[in-house]
Amino acid sequence: MEKLTGIESRVTVLGHLQRGGSPTPFDRILATRYGVAAIDLAAAGQFDNVVSLEGENIVPVPLSEVAKGIRNVNVEGDLVKAARKIGISFGD
Repeated sequence: MEKLTGIESRVTVLGHLQRGGSPTPFDRILATRYGVAAIDLAAAGQFDNVVSLEGENIVPVPLSEVAKGIRNVNVEGDLVKAARKIGISFGD
């Protein structure tokens, strides 16, 4: 890819990125689907998009939507409570 695009490319191991253990078959297939969709966007010159999973579909999302404003996390929400219960620290 680097030779074709002139843009530095790196390999990312999904399991390392997640830090949640070995990737499942779903993780591996999803990573491949993301990669294919990202290459399709690049080939179409759509560098202002990222790929996202919406239901079962991989869809492009404009960067302007991704970086739109601050999104606060509810510190009393279920996800934070679950994370705390399994020992994840938020620095407080």
